[in-house]
Amino acid sequence: MSSGPGLESLVDQTISVITNDGRNIVGVLKGFDQSTNIILDESHERVFSTKEGVQQLVLGLYIIRGDNISIVGELDADLDSTVEWSKMRAYPLKPVIH
Repeated sequence: MSSGPGLESLVDQTISVITNDGRNIVGVLKGFDQSTNIILDESHERVFSTKEGVQQLVLGLYIIRGDNISIVGELDADLDSTVEWSKMRAYPLKPVIH
């Protein structure tokens, strides 16, 4: 079994992960395995709400099982730093249904 496509190029880069249960976790990719289990450092979860700004919950070193990952994307740190997350309103993502 081969490792996740393209993840090698994202090691030590800041990424955003959307999990199957709709969570958005941002952190620095430190490693992964053949099952696409990933290790994030300096991570935090962004919790979206329509009533208040985005909450950013500190997670630190965090492992996400590969079978719980829906999307992995590279994060543009410059663009991300310009977003005023405390003023952002959005509906939370719904869980992925297979």
